[in-house]
Amino acid sequence: MGVFFSYILLGLSLAAPIGPVNAAQMDRGIKGGFFHAWFVGLGAVTADAFYMLIVYMGVVHIVDTPFIKTFLWLFGGFVLIYTGFESMISAKELKASHERTAEPLYKSFFAGFIMSISNPLTILFWLGIYGSVLAKTASSYGTQTLILYSCAIFIGLLTWDFIMAAVSSSFRKLLNERILTGIAFISGLALIGFGLFFGWQGILLLIQH
Repeated sequence: MGVFFSYILLGLSLAAPIGPVNAAQMDRGIKGGFFHAWFVGLGAVTADAFYMLIVYMGVVHIVDTPFIKTFLWLFGGFVLIYTGFESMISAKELKASHERTAEPLYKSFFAGFIMSISNPLTILFWLGIYGSVLAKTASSYGTQTLILYSCAIFIGLLTWDFIMAAVSSSFRKLLNERILTGIAFISGLALIGFGLFFGWQGILLLIQH
């Protein structure tokens, strides 16, 4: 049981570092409330599940080719820069009232999914982290234990998703309009910053190949 909880902690630690998805969750939570932020996280977790699956199936070498990695860096950069500018523009229209934006939840889900699936760091993350878990657990315990530990990682990921959604939507209730606008604007800047970094990595890969 202690090992199971350690893998839940691993899932939490994987999701906790501030990155594009956390910035997008903060932005959506302030503008749309709990469920919009939560669905961004669910989209990202779905992408995580996809990469865990391809690592498990051993087809990660296809995604790890220079062409695919270059495409993911550039596409991921475009998605983040676009989302960041959209966030900064809509921040000016943010109101402190408790009315929620009418954006459908599937759009929030899709935003989180695209951000995570087009992030090469996600691939490298799961290749390194889950690849090592896969090798150790499969050799020592077998498939059933591997599935159990994989579920524990997902519990950690979903727990962080819930925490971020709760925190970001609470900001809307507790803070005034000016502060909320500032946070949304900073979230947009963070997304653009990540996007520029991704784009630069893609350009470097293009130059090298």
